[in-house]
Amino acid sequence: MIKLIATDLDDTLLNEEWEISSGNAQAIRQAVAEGIKVTLATGRMAISARKYARELGLDVPIIAYHGALIQQPLSGEILYRQVIPAGLAAEIMENLAKKEIYAQACLKDRVFTPIANQYSEAHEKMTGIAVEEANISEILAKEPEGLEKILCIGEEEALIRAAGQLKLVYSEKLHFTFSKRNYLEIVDKEVNKGTALQALADGWGFRAEEVMAFGDNLNDWEMINYAGIGVAVENAHPEIKKIADYITSSNREDGVAKAIERFVLAKTC
Repeated sequence: MIKLIATDLDDTLLNEEWEISSGNAQAIRQAVAEGIKVTLATGRMAISARKYARELGLDVPIIAYHGALIQQPLSGEILYRQVIPAGLAAEIMENLAKKEIYAQACLKDRVFTPIANQYSEAHEKMTGIAVEEANISEILAKEPEGLEKILCIGEEEALIRAAGQLKLVYSEKLHFTFSKRNYLEIVDKEVNKGTALQALADGWGFRAEEVMAFGDNLNDWEMINYAGIGVAVENAHPEIKKIADYITSSNREDGVAKAIERFVLAKTC
């Protein structure tokens, strides 16, 4: 029996307008009413994810920044935080600038970039969070611990090439993954959604087979692989479909709701 459900946001729970459909919302609320814990597991900043948790009435810890931050959505209490050390973050940002790769430094509920452009404008539209133009070295000097994530946005081939070059030097310190074809995400080596989801499940005494997880892209790989029922939406990356236990309808067709109805609600009636 499923006791915990975790779902990615973009291109999984959210439709093309970055909204939760009425069908998905109804299925999640019904699952919660049946006593099942439901959480969000996203690469987004916590501040951007919290609004969706509140919309659904969720009051369990949410996984943000791929697991670099676990936070209570209503109180804002931070339960876990794992950052890229400031010195290393500054080094990576400088390296990316030399490669002419647009990058954003994500720090708690703020996001900074050296030079704003069309990518920062598009990211603001998607998340509703302002991207601040700033000197990253100066920002990190004020935050000596470091930052949660570096997000690179650009052409897919250029990002794949940059990721390959960076991995040669930093693979023992950093984790590189893609949340979209044009989104390269960089976090601490120990950070991924699967580890974070397992930590939540363990804290509640749930076994992996009692966990269900939804995703669409490579940053969901560890989470889908960990869960007893790993679900890929129809629009998912081929590699995610390969490891999924079940492929549901797309994010445009209430895929999350349909899988919840099949594997969870049908078994609680």
